[in-house]
Amino acid sequence: MNSRAPIKSDNILIVGTGALATLFAARLAKAGMGVTMLGRWPAGVQALRDTGARLVDASGHEERYAVAVADDPAECRGCTYALVLVKSWQTERAARDLAECLAEHGLALTLQNGLGNRETLASRLGAERVLLGSTTTGATLLGPGLVKPGGEGTVSIEAHADLEPLCEALRSAEFKIEIVRDASSLVWRKLVINSAINPLTALLRVSNGQLLQRPSARAMMRALAKETAAVASAESVELAPRDAVRTVENVALRTASNHSSMFQDVQRGARTEIDAICGAVTRAGKRHHIATPMNQACWQLIQALTENPAERSARLT
Repeated sequence: MNSRAPIKSDNILIVGTGALATLFAARLAKAGMGVTMLGRWPAGVQALRDTGARLVDASGHEERYAVAVADDPAECRGCTYALVLVKSWQTERAARDLAECLAEHGLALTLQNGLGNRETLASRLGAERVLLGSTTTGATLLGPGLVKPGGEGTVSIEAHADLEPLCEALRSAEFKIEIVRDASSLVWRKLVINSAINPLTALLRVSNGQLLQRPSARAMMRALAKETAAVASAESVELAPRDAVRTVENVALRTASNHSSMFQDVQRGARTEIDAICGAVTRAGKRHHIATPMNQACWQLIQALTENPAERSARLT
């Protein structure tokens, strides 16, 4: 098959070429949507150009879907809708790229992990062109352009008058869509999940479901969820500790076979989003005088696990 697709201004733009970006691109393309992926990872860009966005199921069966691919924002100017699916530390660059290619009245929807992504995008695009969302859908990147779905979840998006065409496209790709009024609660509810699951799976090198099978890990997961829920409450997001624990355990069960994005980053020796997750919870806790020892420990442990000793030495001299 010819996996190269033409770039059109009315395509849905996906910023990123990682696990969730590839999953969303493949499912939207399968549903007949025009999809353009904008990324800077050379291996990912080349694989997507050569063989399309590829999905593989538990039995090893692989399906390929043609997508347009760009590594220069000038190639995809005029896009109406963009899904931002890059790592939190890449948001500033994504904002610069979208400032160049998003249509004047276009909308960028962030489904990223962590705190601060919306504000970073809005600083370049304007608050009126940035929508906040979250997703509990899981995916594991097996290689450049190749992803294994890791459990169905919900795509939650804040309400907006011009959102329906994008929601309809996502529904056609069989994503479960939830429209919410309180945008701030989206980030904190996702942060509860990320802070409780991601660092533990990365440190223990296990899938999400294994956290439920190991009593000590499950106890730590619950403690992390309760800590983050307490900070969320101080940020005026109503989230009872019991509900937080139930939500986290349900997500771990639904995505039992999935390797969290942080686990995948650690496996590749890549930079993680720990600063925007457990680091963000710890910093917010300090502002509200709430102790967050579990989040702080995970923050420091992941940093220690991934930092380059040579770089650290250079910073100290």
